[in-house]
Amino acid sequence: MNGVDGKQLRLTLTSAVFIFEWLRYLDKVLGAAQKNDIKGCQKQLVQQLMNHIHESPGPPTRQLIARCLATLFSVGDAFLLFDTVNQCNDILKNKDDSPSFLPTRLAAICCVGTMYEKLGRMMGRSYEETVQILVKSLRNAESQTRIEIMLTLEKVCAGMGSAACNIHKDVYKAARPCLIDRNMAVRCAASKCLLELLKHAPFLHGPELESLATLCFRAFDGSNYEVRCSVARLLGHLIATTQLGQKESTAKNAIPANKNLKVYSLDEAMGILMSGFLRGGVGFLKGTGEIIKGSSGVNREVRVGVTHAYVNFVQILGSSWLEKNMKLFLCHVLYLVANPKAASSHVDAVYSRKCINFILRSVFGKMFGEKAQITACKQIAQIIVKEMNSIDFNPENAKEFNQETLFSQHLLVCSLQEIGSLILSLGTTAHDLITDQSLNVIDVTMSVLIHPCQAARLAAAWCLRCICVAVPSQISPLIDRCVTGIEQYRSSPEAISGYSAALAAVLGGVKLSPLGVPHTKGKVIFNTAEELLRSASQNSRLSLARTSAGWLLVGAVAALGPAAARPLLPRMLLLWRNAFPRSAKELESEKARGDVFTWQVALEGRAGALAAMHSLLLHCPSLASGEDSGRRLLQPVEAALAMLTSISSVLKTYGQQLKAPAAMVRLRLCETLLLLSPHSYESSYTHLLRMLVAEFTLTENPANTTTSQLKSVCHADDAILLATWLQETDHGTIEDQMEPSRKGEGDHLQTHSAAGSGALEHDPCCLFRSGNGEAPPGPLPLGVAVIDAAVLLFGQLFARVTPRHRTQTLDHFSECVRAARSSRQEAVQLNVFAALLSGLRGLAAAKASLSNDEAKRAAALSSGALAATGAPAVLKAAAAETLGRLARALADPRFTAELIQASIERLRTARDAASRTGHSLALGALHRHVGGLGAARLMQTSVSILLALGQDRASAAVQAWALHALRLCADAGGPMFRGFVEQSLAAALRLLLETPPASVDVHRCVGKLLSSLITTIGPELQGNTSTICMARSSFLCACAALQGHPEPVVQAEATACLQQLHLFAPKHVNLSSLVPTLCRALSSDHLLLRKAAISCLRQLAQREAKEVCDLALTLASEGPTVEGLIITETGLPGVFFGLLDTETDAGLIKDIHDTIISMLHVLATEHLPQWLGLCKDVLTVASEPGEGDQRSGLDAVPEDDDQEQFHAEEDNQQRAVQPRWPTRVFAAECARRVLSGCTAKRLAPQLPDLIRMAFIAATSDSDPLRLEGLKMLRELIDKFAMEPEPEFPGHLLLEQFQAQVSAALRPAFTGDTAPHVTAAACEACSAWIGAKVARDAADLRRVHQLMVSSLTKLGKPSAAGTLLYNEAMITLERLAILKAWAEVYIVAAGARGPPDAGLLDLVKPQLSTLANHWLNALRDRALLALPPEFSGQLPHDGGAFYTAETAEAARSHYVAAWPPLLLAAALLLSAPASTTPLEDESNNNPQSDYFRLLFGTCIEALCGPRGTESPYIVDTCLRALKAILEVNRTRELLLADSSLVVELCNVLHRLVLTQDSVDCQFLCMGVLQQVLKAATDRLNDERNRQIDGNETRTVEERDKLGEGGSNGELDPHNSLVFAALEICLCLIVRQIPALSPTPHPAMTGASRCSDSHLLTAAFTALGALPGLCSLQGSLAILPSLLYLGTGILKEAPSAAPAALQLLRALASDSRATDAEWCLLLQSALAKVIDLAKMPGPDEAAPLLAIAVFILHAPSMVVAAPNLQYPCLNHFRQCLQSQDAATKLKCIKTLKSLFSHPQKAVATPYIHSLAPQLVEFLYSEKSKNMASNEDFCITVETINAVESLIALAEPHNRIQMLSLLVPVLVNYLLQNPHEKTLNKYLVSLHDVSLQKLVKIGPTYPKEFKKLMTSSSDLRTKLETAIRRSQQNHIKIKNEVNINNQPLSIPTPSIKLKTDFSNFS
Repeated sequence: MNGVDGKQLRLTLTSAVFIFEWLRYLDKVLGAAQKNDIKGCQKQLVQQLMNHIHESPGPPTRQLIARCLATLFSVGDAFLLFDTVNQCNDILKNKDDSPSFLPTRLAAICCVGTMYEKLGRMMGRSYEETVQILVKSLRNAESQTRIEIMLTLEKVCAGMGSAACNIHKDVYKAARPCLIDRNMAVRCAASKCLLELLKHAPFLHGPELESLATLCFRAFDGSNYEVRCSVARLLGHLIATTQLGQKESTAKNAIPANKNLKVYSLDEAMGILMSGFLRGGVGFLKGTGEIIKGSSGVNREVRVGVTHAYVNFVQILGSSWLEKNMKLFLCHVLYLVANPKAASSHVDAVYSRKCINFILRSVFGKMFGEKAQITACKQIAQIIVKEMNSIDFNPENAKEFNQETLFSQHLLVCSLQEIGSLILSLGTTAHDLITDQSLNVIDVTMSVLIHPCQAARLAAAWCLRCICVAVPSQISPLIDRCVTGIEQYRSSPEAISGYSAALAAVLGGVKLSPLGVPHTKGKVIFNTAEELLRSASQNSRLSLARTSAGWLLVGAVAALGPAAARPLLPRMLLLWRNAFPRSAKELESEKARGDVFTWQVALEGRAGALAAMHSLLLHCPSLASGEDSGRRLLQPVEAALAMLTSISSVLKTYGQQLKAPAAMVRLRLCETLLLLSPHSYESSYTHLLRMLVAEFTLTENPANTTTSQLKSVCHADDAILLATWLQETDHGTIEDQMEPSRKGEGDHLQTHSAAGSGALEHDPCCLFRSGNGEAPPGPLPLGVAVIDAAVLLFGQLFARVTPRHRTQTLDHFSECVRAARSSRQEAVQLNVFAALLSGLRGLAAAKASLSNDEAKRAAALSSGALAATGAPAVLKAAAAETLGRLARALADPRFTAELIQASIERLRTARDAASRTGHSLALGALHRHVGGLGAARLMQTSVSILLALGQDRASAAVQAWALHALRLCADAGGPMFRGFVEQSLAAALRLLLETPPASVDVHRCVGKLLSSLITTIGPELQGNTSTICMARSSFLCACAALQGHPEPVVQAEATACLQQLHLFAPKHVNLSSLVPTLCRALSSDHLLLRKAAISCLRQLAQREAKEVCDLALTLASEGPTVEGLIITETGLPGVFFGLLDTETDAGLIKDIHDTIISMLHVLATEHLPQWLGLCKDVLTVASEPGEGDQRSGLDAVPEDDDQEQFHAEEDNQQRAVQPRWPTRVFAAECARRVLSGCTAKRLAPQLPDLIRMAFIAATSDSDPLRLEGLKMLRELIDKFAMEPEPEFPGHLLLEQFQAQVSAALRPAFTGDTAPHVTAAACEACSAWIGAKVARDAADLRRVHQLMVSSLTKLGKPSAAGTLLYNEAMITLERLAILKAWAEVYIVAAGARGPPDAGLLDLVKPQLSTLANHWLNALRDRALLALPPEFSGQLPHDGGAFYTAETAEAARSHYVAAWPPLLLAAALLLSAPASTTPLEDESNNNPQSDYFRLLFGTCIEALCGPRGTESPYIVDTCLRALKAILEVNRTRELLLADSSLVVELCNVLHRLVLTQDSVDCQFLCMGVLQQVLKAATDRLNDERNRQIDGNETRTVEERDKLGEGGSNGELDPHNSLVFAALEICLCLIVRQIPALSPTPHPAMTGASRCSDSHLLTAAFTALGALPGLCSLQGSLAILPSLLYLGTGILKEAPSAAPAALQLLRALASDSRATDAEWCLLLQSALAKVIDLAKMPGPDEAAPLLAIAVFILHAPSMVVAAPNLQYPCLNHFRQCLQSQDAATKLKCIKTLKSLFSHPQKAVATPYIHSLAPQLVEFLYSEKSKNMASNEDFCITVETINAVESLIALAEPHNRIQMLSLLVPVLVNYLLQNPHEKTLNKYLVSLHDVSLQKLVKIGPTYPKEFKKLMTSSSDLRTKLETAIRRSQQNHIKIKNEVNINNQPLSIPTPSIKLKTDFSNFS
């Protein structure tokens, strides 16, 4: 143990750090040690640890000492235990209360506590003395001791349990005063102590219950966030215990142990909480009369605390309990907010509503699965019905019911918001709930639209919006109902207001729905709005309601987007023009005659008009960008500004009544101007500036209203000082109402803040403004909203006004601040700094700069704010940020240096905390904005002074601000800060080891500083130098100290530091300790800690996914739960999937998604079954049938077993939430990722699971999940289409799943399915049919029938009245159906494979209708593809499948669908028995239209910009072109216009040039060959046609026909031949770069593998070109053709056959006798001869080319001596060649040459080469045959010489025979059947014998003469013939014997005559 290398550590680190590190090591070692390991040194260790207690250890060190001591006694012997406890007790008894002794006392308390906690009852009765000492010393202890004592008492209670019941009352008495201690950390510690006590002391939830509850309410008073959470946990447990006890007793039918204990019913228990919520716990249930009459409203802190407690209360009792008691709980909670005490003022009512909604969201939103949420919706709806039934809408009774109705509105608001939120989270799974007729949620919600109170009406409208976003099929019916409602209740202002709000909300939700709304709805609603505005003046009682409603609807229609607003824009502009006075004169007369009501209506109307304009600018910026509409929009805006500047007299006259409407107009004007270009209203800057400045300096406003923009204009990094991080906690929605009274170390943050008081009734326009649609919007009160808008607009103007105006404004600011006093001054300052920061931001954005004078004025203003005593933190932060931005805007180093110097001087001299905090931050902000180089000289001074302040123990606030500023310096300095890292790190470490845990902000700031220091060193951290090693160990040590802190926010900082460290030095971060810590953090209550942990895990998973998952699984082996975290065999991914159902933070969910995907990429291929199993579990669990009472079946999945084990003691109350639909969608996505990443073979064993997942997803009740399922099904079909079934050869793997596939697809074709789902299903259908998995027609027919049924949707869409969705969605659906049919037809017709007759029969019946539809769709697509300038030419009523209004939205659907339609239409046209729909067309020339449409579509697609056309589209278009050109009529149409043909060839040339795919180039050549064939046929017809007088054309006339005419010129722009030649040349050169006439080094250098098929196609095409030309034209192209034909012989011998074919065609052309043609052929022949002389891979190719010329060219070509002799020489060389193949080809060729019809050509070759052949036959070489080639050479030579016999004159034949016959006889063998003979000699013998037998009868006379002349020859020949005959007979006999049946015996008598040959 003591062998730790202490010396080195001592040398390298300070004593404190060394001790801390040693203790960490000891703690780790002891945890793993056995009793024997420590037996020898236990005494020594105990002594050492006790010594350390006396050495004043810091907080982290004392925790480690305590842990080590407790572990020592639990692992080792306990003999020194009581001695140690006594020593600690002695320290506690010590009366020394000096600060130096305090750390020792705290360490002793800590040690005692940890020993009790770990050792429990081993401690015996020593606890009595310890508790006595602790309670006694509590009376005069300071705060740190009080905290430590409370924590120790908690541990004593935990360790001793019920054994220490005798001291429970003492502990309780001690903890009571601590629970309401002035120090917040003491309150937290006391609440933890009481919470532990609650588990063991029954009296707390008996007689003391009410007293303790009241004490908790008092603890909430003046509390901070941590206290509220902590005390709420205590209070929640306390009240829950009353119910838990009852549950247990009812479960076991037992009698309560203590009969005196009062039993609390649920109502009474919740009543205690209610008393706190409503009155702050003055007494207990004092009667309702007192509540109503009671004093002013409850303390907000208490209310928020009790809200936390309600949530804790339910969480402890669990979701099963909540399901049973749902109705009771809902009534209780909702009626809380209807209590008059909860709403003493409007702001209080809003705050109370937020609290209630928070309870409902936390409980129903997080704890319930989808089924239970649906039940909750129904329960809430019943409460709404009951409440609405209690309201009497009779106007006579209005007064009587007014009070009750007034308070019940808040209950309705909360109920409707919760229903909306629940339905929104349920998505389309809520469809059944909404369509349930027994309790129609929509009817219930709509009944509230006529409620007398606006808040309730708006909440109902918002709820309807949520319903529409969740279930888009409800949008259209709801719009119709609301429009009808406005007509029906046109005389009720409430109904008009309610229904119009509902319409606005529903329209606002349309953009969040993927399916949209029918186009006509916008027009209908606009008509309604217009009618309301027109009729507003007819009835004064309804004027206000109609005006507001009308303008609200205009704004909502604009929110539908440009497509809906464009046709209505002229009418909108007219309405806006009429809403404002047109001239100054009109305005004056208006001022003279208006009364207060008229002005009220006018101002409301104008505010509404501006709001509608704002909506147009926000949602349709493109419509306002035109010059004309921009100008017309500005007129009303300028009129509004003119009116506002001149109605001050009217406002003074009517005062209060017009205050709100006028403020609303100002707000709307500012909002509108913010969206207009500032240049457009340049002339109004002065008036505007005056109005804005007056607004936020509160000139006309007696209230101290402050802006809410200040935090957003301050720097985000400063959030740590301003406590804005509370917004990022789970409780952010209710904690923000604490802001006005929140204190940060004594100073208020923003006294007059309106944070958290947002409510819909402040601004109904939020119903339709852009938003994510999750939480209901909370616009702030009007007064704050106007100032906010003014601040933002000032930011835009400040950069653009003249310097003079800027200076005046800054002076005015100073004057306003100086004139105001106390709280008003503070409010003015906050607003002014928000405006100033906004202005400086605007300056930076506009790239403008300030003058020196302006900067100095602004700096003086900031300095004043920093010096002010008692200034709120946010003001100091804003002033500091202003200084930083000023330095940046001026960019003058001198000015920056002066500002920094001033702050440094102030910090040196000032002693008050306020100055020190402000100026510290100012230093940080200045460095942040000018960067490391901007103030490098002063960095040293700044750092040293900030380090000094960071150590200032007098004020934790100063420490935090100074450390934060130091961190800003580090961030700004970058590498410049490197020199200060060591001292900053040392200071940070010292603070961590010495600062009390209660100073949370200091710890957090140290954490942020460490993170910045790690970044400053960066990748250097991987190094091994001594300084780096030391820095690294210091960082790890600091992180350990931070991790040990009790507060989750500090632990989150530790995690962030370790994450940063892992980024730069991954090897040095110990994952085996980090990963378990992160896993434990996942179950934390604190959102910030969970976020930090998941962010870190996300980073780790990107690098070490496997290691992370393995470490998490080892954690699972420790037990089913780890600190509330359930890790099952699914490991960390399983935990993450579980988190997805409970987390609501969008950023956190994205991080979880990213982490799972990272893990999946790395691990899924290795652990395929586990990952797919996990996805399957998530997908299947929630799909199982079963209601709330049948859960047992559901909970049988593995995850839930662990869950149940874990909560056995809690009676199975906690149940994991069933996976919600977004989680299941993500699981399906993951399964698809796995699918795309693995091969079919690898996935084959998992196919049943994959199909089941796809089936479950595709048949679920959530549309997004159905889409995922159908996509997955499609991908499965594509992947496994060709995969064979291993067990049944000849079958496919997918065949067994036919039923599942058809069952998965069927629901998508029902009538009520959303169009995009049907579209996805069509894709899957076509893939399934096209894959040909179903062999049997009956199997196919199931899916085929679905597709047939979908054809009914292709008719004209039904009337707009019954349309549910936007017309573009109908377009999508219909195109998807057509595309699916097209894809099936393409497979059936065999476009990319063999045709399928069976499929064709299935498709045939529909073909005639489909063809028309395909053509119509292609015509639509062609129209929509036109450039914008042709938009006027589009049909006004739209196309076959789109409407004119939705053309823009439909365009993308056509883009996705057209390629298959094109190919199908083209194939149908080319089908042999083409039943094309052409006859049905009414056009005069339908076929040409059809052709032009298809051809044009192909050409347009292939002409896209380079790189945009996908290979699939290119392939489709080329196949379509090929199919089109197979029809004679279309070929004629193509050739009728020569420019079309050339255009087509140019497109093909471009493709050949740019596409690398061989298939694509092959298709191009195929199309070209079709074109050339068509053109050739046409020209031949023309040449052969009889002209007038029935005479055929002369040869000369025919030769002049064709391209080139009589002069031979080809026009490159109009010549098909030229274009084709270009294509072929391009293709050949791309294959063989060396053939390029102008070679490019890049091309020639690279030798590439040429494709012989492509080259063959190219030469075939070239061969057709001369046929298209006149004689002169042919002569023009002939050199090129000959160049290519001859050039390829050496470069690509594999393509030589095609080239030879071309040369043969050119040589044998009928026009080849032309002199010029002959010359060109001779030139080519000369080139070939030259090629022949050069060595090459294939010597035979030039030989064959020479032969082609000799055989096929006119004789004069080859007769020229200078060509003839080289040819002879080449043949001679080839005969002597060593290469057998070349020699063989040469001999064969010579045989052909010898037989040339023209003797003059053949004779030279015979004379020259025949002797060589004969000589060879006489040589021994001809008989020495070692290979087949040698044998062939001899035989072919015999054949060649034999051919000469026939050519010889009859009188010379004898001479030829006398040469050949002796050779042949010479080849005959004596005994050819000898086994030892060479097989080739035997074959030669046979051949020779056959030849001789053949020659004899052919030339009998000559043969006989020869035979008689030589007896040797004759004898040899006769012998050979005789042998041959004998051999034949022998073979025949053997055959007969073999064929005889075996049973016949051999005959005994032998015949003398042989009859075997007798036949």
